[in-house]
Amino acid sequence: MCGSEGPRRGWGRCAPSPILLLSLLASAAPLGLLGEETRQVSLEVIPPGLDAPQNLLHIRAVGTNSTLHYVWSSMGPPAVLLVATDTPHSTLSVNWSLLLSPEPDGGLVVLPKDSIQFSSALVFTRLFEFDGANTSEGAEPPGEPCPPYPLAKFSWNNITDSLDPATLSATFRGRPTDDPTGAFANGSLTFRVQAFSGSGRPDQPPRLLHSADTCQLEVALVGASPRGNRSLFGLEVATLGQGPDCPLMQEQHSIDDEYAPAVFQVNQLLWGSLPSGFVQWRPVAFSQRQRGRESALPCQASPLHPSLAYLPQSPIVRAFFESHNNFCAFNLTFGASTGPGYWDAHYLSWSTLLGVGTPPLDTLSPLVLGIMAVALGAPGLMLLAGGVFLLLGHRQCSEYQPIN
Repeated sequence: MCGSEGPRRGWGRCAPSPILLLSLLASAAPLGLLGEETRQVSLEVIPPGLDAPQNLLHIRAVGTNSTLHYVWSSMGPPAVLLVATDTPHSTLSVNWSLLLSPEPDGGLVVLPKDSIQFSSALVFTRLFEFDGANTSEGAEPPGEPCPPYPLAKFSWNNITDSLDPATLSATFRGRPTDDPTGAFANGSLTFRVQAFSGSGRPDQPPRLLHSADTCQLEVALVGASPRGNRSLFGLEVATLGQGPDCPLMQEQHSIDDEYAPAVFQVNQLLWGSLPSGFVQWRPVAFSQRQRGRESALPCQASPLHPSLAYLPQSPIVRAFFESHNNFCAFNLTFGASTGPGYWDAHYLSWSTLLGVGTPPLDTLSPLVLGIMAVALGAPGLMLLAGGVFLLLGHRQCSEYQPIN
C-alpha cells in the first residue's frame, strides 16, 4: 500500500475560459510569427566539451521572417525553453562554464536579444503515483498517494544515441538514481520530442493537428512496477508566467471525434504576452501501445496555481531567465479507478504540442460534413419533391376541359 507525500494542491478539472481571447491574441501578434507554412528545421545536441555528457538538445525552426528555438534538457528536471524571434538569423549561445556552475545566470542566450518576441519554459518536476484500488471515481486525490518520484533525481540516457534527423525526433529515457523498491528495474520514463517542418497529423491517436510552429512531446511510462494494486499516475508541470498572473487554461469543445474517438475536447495553456505561446493536448492518455479506443484513459488537469518553494531549479531555465522566478504549476492525472489502466500492460502514454502563435484548430472533417449534409439535406429534398409533386398535380387538373 502507498502512503506519505502527495501533491500539495487539489486535483480537478479547470474551469473554461473565454474563447474570444484566442482570436484577440492572433489579431495582435506580429505577422512574422503568425503561421509559417513551412520551416527549415535542424536538431543539434550541443556538447559541453567534457567527459560526462550533458543532454542539451537545440531544435531550430527557421521561417521566412522568424525563428523558433526549442531548447530541451535533462539537466536537473526535464525542461524546455521556447524562444521566438522576429528574424531568421537568430542563434543560441551556450556558456558551459556558467551553465554547469551553481550560479548559471547568463549561461544560455539567444542573439540578438532585441529580436526576441516571446520566451517561456516548461519544467516537468515530479511523477506521482496513487493506489486507486479502494477509491471512488472522481475522488481528489484519486487514491492513496505513494512517495512521488522527483524527476531531478533521474539518470538519463545520452540523447545523441536517439537522435533521428529523418523524423526530426529524439528521446530522453530515464529512471530513478535511487530506486530502493526496484520499481524501475525493468522500466523507464521517456520524453520523445519531435519537430515539424510543415503541417500534418500523426498516424496514431490522439492525432493532434500540428504545424511548422509547433513541437510535439510524448511522455511514456513503460515497464515500471506499480507500488499499488491499481496504480494511477500523474505528472507535475511548472511554467513561467508572463506577469504577476499565471497563464490561462482553456477548454475547447467540438462535435467531431474522428481523429480521437469519444474525445470531444482540446485543452490549451495560453501565455498572456503577445505573440502568445501555447501548450495544447487532448484530455486522453493510453494504456496500450496500439492506442485504440478500448485503451483510452481520461486525463484530468488541475487549475494553474503559483508554485511553491519545493519546485526544483532547472539549470537551463535559470541560465536563460536569470532572476525571473514567477512559476506556476499544474498537475495532470491519467486514468480512473475503473476501466482500463496502467495495470493492463504496464504502459502509459500522453502527448502534447508546444508552440507559438495561433494554436492549430481542427475543422470539421469531410466525414462529419458529409453526415451533416445528408442529415440537413434530406428534409430539404423531401420538401422540394413534395412541392414539385403538388405543382405537377395542380397543372394536370387544370388541363381538363369542362363537359358541356
